[in-house]
Amino acid sequence: MADSGPRPDGEPGDPRRPSAGRRIIVAITGATGAIYGVRLLQRLAAAPGIETHLVISDAANLTLHQEVGLQRRDVEALAHVVHRNREIGATIASGSFQSDGMVIAPCSMKTLAAVAHGLSDNLIARAADVVLKERRRLILMVRETPFNLAHLRNMTAVTEMGGIVFPPLPSFYNRPATIDEMIDHTVARVMDLLGVANDLAPRWGGMRDIVSKDDAR
Repeated sequence: MADSGPRPDGEPGDPRRPSAGRRIIVAITGATGAIYGVRLLQRLAAAPGIETHLVISDAANLTLHQEVGLQRRDVEALAHVVHRNREIGATIASGSFQSDGMVIAPCSMKTLAAVAHGLSDNLIARAADVVLKERRRLILMVRETPFNLAHLRNMTAVTEMGGIVFPPLPSFYNRPATIDEMIDHTVARVMDLLGVANDLAPRWGGMRDIVSKDDAR
């Protein structure tokens, strides 16, 4: 029987599921920047030995369609396992389910607040709470500008808990030529934090490397 796509809640038997490897949870919320979550899933799917667990919020459905032109099913097809955000009894809601980290890409201010205050009122917030309590890596790609004091205090609280606040800010020192290059550079930095080897973006070789390239022109 042909594979019908990603299976819910860790169901065994998916031929794409690594027999041994690492589990990464990816959540996409309704903040602008849905492309970061999509690109991260695409790059993790191409990395050997990585099993991805995906949660998409209701608001993210809107931004995925508006910003990237994708439907939920298109994005779910990029993951090994898909969970519903209301599925509070999912595997990733328990610390006994072993994972190697979680990325919320992008992370809305509402989700940031839920994580900062330990609300666990949906699966995204609960899974993040589990990752923190189990001392695993949590990366929040927060998207908002400018920040108000509540945003800043919530980011401080998450950082004090051990999470990593990672605003997806583009860098220009490598002189990106396209938006795709900017996105890949940011995703590469996230994958570095997860310990996933990648060559999505050039590594900084120092200012002399840039000067020598200019001299060669």
